Amino acid sequence: MPAARIYQRKWLLVKLPLACLAVAAMASLWVTWLPLPPSDITISSGQPEGVYHAYAQRYAQAFEQHGVALRVVPSDGAEMNLQRLRGSAAPQADLAFVQGGMGSAAVDRAARLETLARVDTEPLWIFSRVPGLDSLEQLQGLRVSLGPQASGTRKLATLLLEQVRLSPKDLVDSQLTGMASVRALAQGNLDAVIVVSSPRSAAVKAMMQTPGVSLVQLRRSAALTERLPYLQLRLLPQGGLDPTARLPARDSALLVTTSSLVARADLHPALQRLAAEVARDVHGAAGPFHRAGEFPNLRRIEFPAAEEARQTLIHGRPWLEQQLPFWAAQIAIRLLVICLPVALAAYWLARAIPAYLRWLVESRVARWYGELKFIEHDLSRESMTGLDVSKYLRRLGDIEQRMAAFAAPGYLMPRWFTLRQHIGFVRSRLVRMRGR
Repeated sequence: MPAARIYQRKWLLVKLPLACLAVAAMASLWVTWLPLPPSDITISSGQPEGVYHAYAQRYAQAFEQHGVALRVVPSDGAEMNLQRLRGSAAPQADLAFVQGGMGSAAVDRAARLETLARVDTEPLWIFSRVPGLDSLEQLQGLRVSLGPQASGTRKLATLLLEQVRLSPKDLVDSQLTGMASVRALAQGNLDAVIVVSSPRSAAVKAMMQTPGVSLVQLRRSAALTERLPYLQLRLLPQGGLDPTARLPARDSALLVTTSSLVARADLHPALQRLAAEVARDVHGAAGPFHRAGEFPNLRRIEFPAAEEARQTLIHGRPWLEQQLPFWAAQIAIRLLVICLPVALAAYWLARAIPAYLRWLVESRVARWYGELKFIEHDLSRESMTGLDVSKYLRRLGDIEQRMAAFAAPGYLMPRWFTLRQHIGFVRSRLVRMRGR
């Protein structure tokens, strides 16, 4: 009987294969369903002297404390960051800072990107050496820096010029940026500089302190916010950047947009959670245009929100990740979610299958006892004929043949021998009845 033979070798034929299958299942689920996060990722920041490059450096330090290497790659701006996130520019990036308004022109291509958080407010600064400049139309024919080709500044500046029917071709276009544009403006090599940058930018503060350079306040700014909804109008009070140096020198109404931390949609969920928590530490302080705790958030975003980041910003990271080091938490999560259930299932099967086989074996012996009991019951009849006796003798022989092929487990041997003795006792009675 196969069940009896399998039961006799249950360790080799049942329990060992189950253990191997359990290990294989754990390994497969670990690798395919819930793999460990990569140990190194890349963030595309911005200009090397810019605020967001400095932010990225702080991100790298925070990630390093959790055992993850975050490589910071400078870029020309938000447009290049998006290209790196989409994989159309080298090196590819997993995280990047993206300026508000960058997603609107490529919504159909944005499905592979997700917003982890809005992280800061970025004003649109226009600095000029031309006295009385207060409109975009007046830039026509002037030497104007619109920023590098792959920057968010150039894209936003181009959109603003389009609102007054101008284009970069109507200007003496320059791609200078950062401190290079400050020097060119100070030396009279530029008439105006348009830059989208954080108020903490060293270049912005330098231009405010440059003699002969003034901060432009555009007329009809409210109309621009209606046409470009990702822009808002905010008041920068006198001394809002530096009370000691009185920067700016007077209250200034500025157009502002926001910047977001954007990730590839396939970035590991654990790294999304970690990035969202680091963003809360880095960007949680107050700024000239926002209160403490206002950033990071997921309001008015242009790319879909990452669910892991949303939950982290609301509730924080999972309990295990808060209590254990990052990598220890990742391993503990997989031990609880993968290894423990698979091990319990394998343990249950290792108990259930042998128990089922044992039931099959014992039920077979019980049926033979039942057949023997039926024969014994018929022996008490007075109407037994020779044909009946011969039929029962053949049945006893059939039971003995099946018993001979039965590989009885050790614990059933006493019952097996007792059954053989009972069969011999019944046969002897049948033989005596035949001789009557």
